[in-house]
Amino acid sequence: MNVYQQDTPGEAEIELIRDTAKRFVVEEVQPYYASWEKRGHPDREIWRKAGALGLLCTMIPPAFGGFGGDIRHASVLIEELMRSGCELHGFYTHSDVVVPYIARLGTDEQKARWLPGCVSGDVVTCIGITEPAAGSDMRGLQTRATRVDDHWVISGQKIFITNGWLADLAIIVANTGDGSNAKSLFLVETDRPGFSRSQPLEKVGQKAQDTVALFMDEVRVPADALLGDVGKGLSHLMQELPTERLLVAIAATAIAEAVLGWTLDYTREREAFGKAIADFQANRFALAELKAEIEVGRAYVEKCVAQSLNGTLTTAKASVAKLWLSEMQGRVVDRCVQLHGGYGYMWEYPVARAFANARAQRIYGGSNDIMKEIIARDM
Repeated sequence: MNVYQQDTPGEAEIELIRDTAKRFVVEEVQPYYASWEKRGHPDREIWRKAGALGLLCTMIPPAFGGFGGDIRHASVLIEELMRSGCELHGFYTHSDVVVPYIARLGTDEQKARWLPGCVSGDVVTCIGITEPAAGSDMRGLQTRATRVDDHWVISGQKIFITNGWLADLAIIVANTGDGSNAKSLFLVETDRPGFSRSQPLEKVGQKAQDTVALFMDEVRVPADALLGDVGKGLSHLMQELPTERLLVAIAATAIAEAVLGWTLDYTREREAFGKAIADFQANRFALAELKAEIEVGRAYVEKCVAQSLNGTLTTAKASVAKLWLSEMQGRVVDRCVQLHGGYGYMWEYPVARAFANARAQRIYGGSNDIMKEIIARDM
């Protein structure tokens, strides 16, 4: 981001993190990424390696092992992964979506128990919201938690859960009463009796990222597994959604920039009718249009990052970022596949992977149709 290059506090720290992230991706991710795609999940050890380098949970306070940074620090690993073509979105799901719930809502005991392991990579987290019959409409969730003496008993299913295969700890959204305001959050260890998961789901894209279904059959958790207040689950979730949607927009921008760079290299080298593909006016104009779209998108992302830093980023503004940038990513990737010709449809070319991976960006983090509804209501 250009905002990283401004004379702002923490600039040197951010660049150090970026150098570390680049080396981490080149040495520990890229050589193994293709094998992870075939298997459906990365190595468990990659989490500990990222944690040892200080790349996880950079927004968590130093008292718990974190960096005490902000969204600029968190964005660095996202951008370096996306620019490399290794789209492991689970790192920021863990570090910057799930773990902040524990940091904000957790009791002193919960934070002391879980946050250090989350920072080190010894604990991998996921969040269970979506269900087979309830996605964007969280009022339709069926998973239920019932208080029995000094325990909660949880039963239900979750689907499309990022990090679910490797996760040690899940935040589960469950009904604790009747009505839309009777949902609560629970910290559930994945090795508890009655907790199980599917094999990694076979997705169209983002194949290296583990995504599973979770099953809870009368899983007993202690009373202190409750995260936040009883019945306040939806309001707790709403407070973190702007950051999650901004992170999707940041990833979309980095991917689009990377894909355009790959395409420029390809069209300059590839020849047709005696000259480089990039020298045909139609292709030059197409590339120029993509450049303009990305530059405009980057400017809005930077604006949202600044608003996040000063506490003025609203749900509607973050929804605009998520909607426009994920749609822009799709347009850029689709056009770049076309400029690659038949090679753009070959899995060995990173543009093909980016094409398959891009579609999900318009679905998770709140589908883009829901983003439109949020924006419309704000108007």
